[in-house]
Order: sequence, then C-alpha cells, then structure tokens
Amino acid sequence: MTYDLLIVGGGINGCAIAREASLLGLTVLLVERDDLAAHTSSASTKLIHGGLRYLEYYEFKLVAEALRERERLVKAAPHIIHPLRFVLPHENAVRPWWMVRLGLYLYDFLGGKMTLARSRGLRKNDSAFTAPLKVASKGFVYSDAFVDDSRLTVLNAMDAAANGGDVRVGVALESARREGEVWQAHLSDGSSVRARAMVNAAGPWVAQLLGRLGVNAASGVRLVKGSHIVVPRLYEGDHAYILQQPDRRIVFAIPYQDGFTEIGTTDVPVDAPEDAVIDENEIAYLCAAANRHFAQQIAPDDVTSTWSGVRPLYDDGASEAKAVTRDYVLELDTNGPALLSIFGGKITTARHLAEEALGKLAGPLGFSAHPVTRARVFPGGAITEFRQFLDQVRATWPFLGMARSERMAHAYGSMLAEMLRDIKSAEDLGAELGGGLTEVEARWLRTREWARTADDVLLRRSKIGLHLSAAERAAFVAAWDALA
Repeated sequence: MTYDLLIVGGGINGCAIAREASLLGLTVLLVERDDLAAHTSSASTKLIHGGLRYLEYYEFKLVAEALRERERLVKAAPHIIHPLRFVLPHENAVRPWWMVRLGLYLYDFLGGKMTLARSRGLRKNDSAFTAPLKVASKGFVYSDAFVDDSRLTVLNAMDAAANGGDVRVGVALESARREGEVWQAHLSDGSSVRARAMVNAAGPWVAQLLGRLGVNAASGVRLVKGSHIVVPRLYEGDHAYILQQPDRRIVFAIPYQDGFTEIGTTDVPVDAPEDAVIDENEIAYLCAAANRHFAQQIAPDDVTSTWSGVRPLYDDGASEAKAVTRDYVLELDTNGPALLSIFGGKITTARHLAEEALGKLAGPLGFSAHPVTRARVFPGGAITEFRQFLDQVRATWPFLGMARSERMAHAYGSMLAEMLRDIKSAEDLGAELGGGLTEVEARWLRTREWARTADDVLLRRSKIGLHLSAAERAAFVAAWDALA
C-alpha cells in the first residue's frame, strides 16, 4: 500500500502530526518501535504551561504560542488536564522582586483572554500557600495546568486511528530509501510500505535516523536530560510551587498521585538518548532545591520513584543547557519525496507543531492544509466540569467505588460510557488484576490503546505502579500476561 505519510516515532509530536494529518484526509501510517510515549513524552514535568522562565531568554513568541495552546488544551481534554495554581516564593531569589512581578504581568498579557486565574501577589491570608515554607515572606501566585503526558500522547493516537490513521506499536522502521516519487520502507513486522512523504519524529533519535537515511540536515540537536524525583507529600493542598535556585534555574514541586510530591527538573547535557537515567548528583540537587524552601526536609532515602527523559532540543549554540531554546524547528528535505524532521518541541505546543508540519507538507503532497484541531476535543474530552462529570460517573456505576471512579473518570472521561456500556455490577468488571484495574479495563487498554506489556499499563496508561508493592506488581504482571 502507498500511504500519503509515514511517521516514525510515537511520542507526542509524531502522534499529534498523525492526528492532524488524518483529520485532513491523508492516509497515515505511524510506527513506534517501543510504546507510545515510551521515552521523552512520558518523562516531562506533567505541565501544560507557557514557560514563565523562557521570558528571561526573550522567547516571547514561544511563550505566547504556548499560552494560546494552554487555553485550547484545558478545554479540549478536561479529564486529563486541569488548572493548577503555582506559588512563587520570593525567597533565595536571584532576581529582583520588580523583575518577577513584571515577568508575571507580561505572562498574563501574552496569554490574552484566558479562563485561568491571573497572577497576583501573596497575601497575608494565604496561609495554605505559605505554611509549608521555611520563610513565609513575599511572593506571587499564578496559573498554569497539569497534564497526564502519557495519556495525552495516547489520545492523539486514538483520534488519528478513529479517523483512518494506521498506528503500529512495537514496530520499527528497519530501512527506507527514496525510489522515484515515494519512500520505500521496510518494517520490523515484516511488511514493506510506500509513502509519498516521511516525518522523522524520532525525538532524541532524530539525528540517528537522518544518518540511517543518508540525509544531511542543516539543523542540529542538543540532548539534554531532565530528571524528576517523587517523595511522600511535602505539604497539604492541590497547589504547586516554583522555586528559584542559586544557579538561576527553577525547580517545580507539584502534587502527584494522591500522597506524593513530584520535584523537577534538572538540565544535564548527555551524549546519547540511552542516557535517560537519573544519577546521584541529580537526586541530591533536587533534594537540596526543595530543602531551601520547604520546612519539611527530604533526603535521597525519601525518594520513592524517579523518571528521566532526554529532550532533543534544537541546537541554537547556547553555552548552557538551561539556556537552549525550547522552541522547535521543522526542517523539510525535498531532494526527492519529502522528509520532514522535527527538532525540539514540548508537550504544550505539540498540536501547533503538527499544524505547522502539515502546512510545510502541503506543497510536496499537493493538498490544501487548514486548521482542523484548534477547537477539537480529544477522545474522552466531551465533558464540561470535571467534578460534575465525576458525580455522574458515581451515580451511574456506584460499584466502582470512590478511588477507582475518580481514577477512571480522569483517565477516560466520556469514553467511560463506551467502556462500561454493558457493565451493570462489580462482577461484570471481571477479574481484579491489582491496583483497582479489572479485566474490562485491561482489555480496553490492550485493544483500544495499544498497551502490550504490564509497564505500558502501570507506568504510562496509568500510574498504578506507583502504589503497588513488589509482590503486587509481580501479581499484576502475571495477571496481565494471562490475558494475552
């Protein structure tokens, strides 16, 4: 078969491009050798944000674009994205108060008309915000949003598949060459396909794939590792903190998975995509970053889990990793059938990146590109207010229980009606696999969301693994494998 577009890479950029292209009527094949969001796209700080700190590097265009996308995404996926209030203490500050205040005014201005609350100063009655801090001094409060990054990636792929896209997980591109007006590609599942254009969305492997294809790119990539740690909850409340550090970096502390606090990220240059492993220095750095601000102190022994991802940043020549641009570059090679390579990008701007990517491919492929996803909800996003939706879920399926109903409402949103269409009792859910996941949900994940392994479920489609003991995890793996 000849596809219009072959996309290599099932991270957020590849899946967003597949969604955009499918909705434009193109025939699309996306191949991912591991799992959707298996690498960088599941290792983010879990934020939909404009990037307040990018203002310091004069990235005004990127921030404005990201804030517009933030507004769209909050409306398009209210089940997996929700507003989050951030506290910015002006303690251990390396920037003057007036500069931070001006930056927040600019952040609000660039956001334009938005539904999220605007920034303000800390007030005397903000005890919930100031109580966890070692010093309750001046500071600020502003808004961004939290996202389940893995699920956002999967939802992009689901929308692509629902509109004719062919998504193959666990399938690698073995080789590809230009033959006349098409790419001739051989895949690890034994198939051969032809495509009129190809997208290199391989993330940290973007340069390696170019080398395998024999294409010299004008753009370069800087590989920067970002690591996070998870510790038992440092404070009460559903707000987050953005903490200034002596090296002029900032570190986030964010409520995570009921009972934990996520702390990150680092910026460490690395040589290879496979270097996505946290080291002792990063753990010590993040513990110290939190200890400078919070009354409750932590040590490396308090860390319950970690994650690391290698970001494929466009090489703009910056001397320090923290200063490398977070904007993306799309490089189109038309020496034969088109090849579009993605350098950089971030979770927040993936939809916009996809729209721009299809604009670049419109000429070589001979179609008319136009926006198709700006106001489109993601699968499961057809709800209004989440708490009201959760009440409906609990009234319709009371046997789910309080904790499971909230987890499933967040994960699947309005898709729950389809998953649980014929479920009338707890017994109808089938066998319990552990962590509140039952046979019905497991089969959905396998047949509808491309989950193949227990880790696909425990670490990415859900975060259930964070709550399981070693014995419970082993039991889950055995139960999952038995369903195959």
